[in-house]
Amino acid sequence: MSSESPEARPPVVTPVRVVIALCLFAPFVAMLWVGSYAKVDPTLAGIPFFYWYQMLWVLVSTALTMIAYKLWQRDQRARKGGGAK
Repeated sequence: MSSESPEARPPVVTPVRVVIALCLFAPFVAMLWVGSYAKVDPTLAGIPFFYWYQMLWVLVSTALTMIAYKLWQRDQRARKGGGAK
C-alpha cells in the first residue's frame, strides 16, 4: 500500500495531454512563423491576407484553448476518480 495521495503522484504523459499541449502550442507556431502569412494576397472582402489570417487565429486560438481546458478537466476527473488501484 502506498502512502502517496493521488494528488502527489508524478505527472504522466498521456495521449490526451499531448493533444492538450498541441492545442496550446499551435497558435504560437502559427503566429511566430511570420513568413507564412506576410503577404497581401489572397484578400477577403478587401482585407489583406496578413490581417485576416491573424484575426482568424484569434478565433481558432479561443476554440483550441477551450478544447484544451475541457480535455484537462476530463483528465483531472479521471485521475482523481480512477487513480487508486
